[in-house]
Amino acid sequence: MDARPIGVFDSGAGGLTVLHECLVTLPHEDFTYLGDGARLPYGPRPLAEIRRFALEIAGYLERQGVKLVVAACNSATAAALPDLQRTLSVPVLGVIQPEARAAARATRNRRVGLMATEATVASGRYEAMIGAADAGVEVVPVACPGLVPLIEGDDPFGEATVAAVREVAAPLKAAGVDTVVLGCTHYPLIRPILQRVFGRDVTLVFSADETAREVAETLARKGIENDPGREGSYRFLTTGDPDAFRSMGSRFLQLPIGTVEQVAVADLERAAA
Repeated sequence: MDARPIGVFDSGAGGLTVLHECLVTLPHEDFTYLGDGARLPYGPRPLAEIRRFALEIAGYLERQGVKLVVAACNSATAAALPDLQRTLSVPVLGVIQPEARAAARATRNRRVGLMATEATVASGRYEAMIGAADAGVEVVPVACPGLVPLIEGDDPFGEATVAAVREVAAPLKAAGVDTVVLGCTHYPLIRPILQRVFGRDVTLVFSADETAREVAETLARKGIENDPGREGSYRFLTTGDPDAFRSMGSRFLQLPIGTVEQVAVADLERAAA
C-alpha cells in the first residue's frame, strides 16, 4: 500500500472533468489537483512554452510527494508528455493516448474527427497515436479557439455556443467522420450540444474514463495503490484566484470544492530549476 496522493494538473478547471472520473474510479485514493489559472489558456501558446509550464507544475507536484502525475490537459500532454516521463521519478500519464485508442476502436468507417486547441492540433500527437493504434484511420483535425471562453462564460449552453459548435462541426461532417475526439477537457461540459449538432450516428470520444482506468491499472501494476477500505480525499491548488477557481471548478467537478490554496508561479519555476 502507498498512501501518497496522486497529482493531477491542468491549465485551469477543465482537468476537473478528468479528476471527477478518477474520484469515481478510485474512491480510496487521495488527489492533489493544481490548476495554472495565472497562465491560462494554454491552447494559443507555443508548444515550447507549454512544455516549460508542464515541467514546472509536474516538478512542483513531485516535490509535494505525489506517487503518480496525470497531465489532465490535452495541450500539456501534446507538448510535454515524453519530457515529463523522462524528467520525473514517478509515473506520468497523459490524456491523449487513452483517447486515441478509444477513437480507433470506436470508428466504423475509419474517419475520425478531432476537436482541440490550436496547440494540440499543431502537435500532431493525435494523428500519431491514432495511427499507432490503426494506421488506416484518417484523422481530420479542427482547431477550436473560441469554445473554451464560451464554456467558461456565463452562458455555456447559449446560442453563441451552439453557433460555434455548428461552425466547428461543419468540416468534420463534410469529411464524413463517424467518430469525433473531444480533445480538450472543457468540451464534455457541452456534450449535449455536441451530440445534438453531430447526431446520434457520430460517436463522441472523451478521455476521462479511459484515463481513470489507466491510472488504476498503473497503480495496480506498480503495487502503489492505497488501502481500498478507506475513503480518499482531494486537495485543490491554483496559481490564479482561489475564489474564481472554486466557482468555475464546481461546474466542472460536479462535487463540492472547499478550500483552494494559492501557489505562486515563482514556486513552480523554482521546482523546475
